[in-house]
This record gives sequence, C-alpha cells and structure tokens, in this order.
Amino acid sequence: MLDKKSETKSRSGGTSGLTRLRNYFLTGFIICAPLAITAYLVWTFIQWVDSWVKPYVPDVYNPDSYLPFSIPGSGLLVAFIFITLIGFLTANFIGRTVVGMGENLLNRMPLVRNIYSGLKQIFQTVFSDQESSFEKVGLIEYPRKDLFAIVFVATQTRGEVNRRLLARDKKTVSVFLPTTPNPTSGFLLFVPEDDITYLDMSVEEGAKLVISAGLVAPLDRKEAEKLAAQHAEQG
Repeated sequence: MLDKKSETKSRSGGTSGLTRLRNYFLTGFIICAPLAITAYLVWTFIQWVDSWVKPYVPDVYNPDSYLPFSIPGSGLLVAFIFITLIGFLTANFIGRTVVGMGENLLNRMPLVRNIYSGLKQIFQTVFSDQESSFEKVGLIEYPRKDLFAIVFVATQTRGEVNRRLLARDKKTVSVFLPTTPNPTSGFLLFVPEDDITYLDMSVEEGAKLVISAGLVAPLDRKEAEKLAAQHAEQG
C-alpha cells in the first residue's frame, strides 16, 4: 500500500512539474514571440529601404563604400532626409508649380493617372492632420439580423450617394467593415445612422479585437469607472 501511494505521489509530482514547465514555456513564448516578430519586421523594412536607396547614393556619402562593414539603416536615413526635403521644397510656390506640372503630365496618361490619383487620395486621407480616417467604433447587424459586426465609422455619407439615399429618406454614415484577421481588407457600407451602436473603445482597441478574432477584448471603460468609484468609496 505504501509503495502504491508513493508511486501515485511521484507521478502527480512529475505531472505537475511538466505542467509548470509547459506554463513557463508558454509565458516566455508569449513575451518573446511578439518581440521577435516586431524586430524581424523592422529589420526587413530597413533592409528593403536600404536595397532601394543605397545604389543611388554617391560613394562619398555612402559609408559602405569606405567602411569595412555595412551600416544598416543608412539608406533609410537618406530616404527620410530626401522625403523631408521634397516636402520642404513643395511648400513654396516654385515647388508647388513643379509638382503641378508633374501631376498634369501624369493626368494625361490613361492608366497611370487612375493609379496615381487613387493612391494620392488614400495617402492624403490616411496622413491628413485635419481629421482622422476613423474616429469611432460601432456595431451593426451584419450579415443578418441579430448578428453583429465591428465597423469603423468614417464620416457622413457625401456626394451622389448621399443625394440618392436622402431622396429615399435615408440619412446614412459611411463605415468600413474590416475582415478578420486582416483589417486592411473589408467592405465599405452606407448604413443608416440610427442602425449603428457606437462603442466607447478606441479605433486601436477595435482593430486589436478584429485582428485577434475576439480573443483580445478591450476593457469596458464604464465598468472600469464603476470599479474605480467603488474602490474609492471603500478606501
């Protein structure tokens, strides 16, 4: 009997030891994996920019031409300085005139003008300092009633779409419905404003919720405020 009990204890001790070892590994993996992936993406981006920029940098300004080792990121630095210089020159009258002449030339090319105008509008919208691309997060019933999907609210519907829908007594809002796990793809929907349930979470929190397929849910701010108030009263 004693031998059986000791054997059972040893087995349970070994099992718990393996469980702790597995938990330690998963904890370390959760910490290291995002760091490793982030470092890999940053390093890949730096190398990609360097491969494009460095061949066009004169040898006198390229440290790789007179150093026995390569300096990663020097091409990225040159690209940053060059883009900033272009922005500075474009801010004056002469620069705007040159850019206007270049855009007029592009607008005469049938296929190129469509690509350029579309990309320019996207970048102007995303990097505009006047307003954010998406300011609110909401819920709509999609793809059918009683099923809900996260959407990013862009703006009030404008242009011909707005005029056509107002003729049908529909005041709508332009929303973007992202897909999981890639929120850069999705659907543009024109939804009646009354059908949107606005959420308190930020756009970044909504994106994390979509990317994680619901596994990373942001903290409910209302509940957090209630708990904070309760702790303050008890303290």
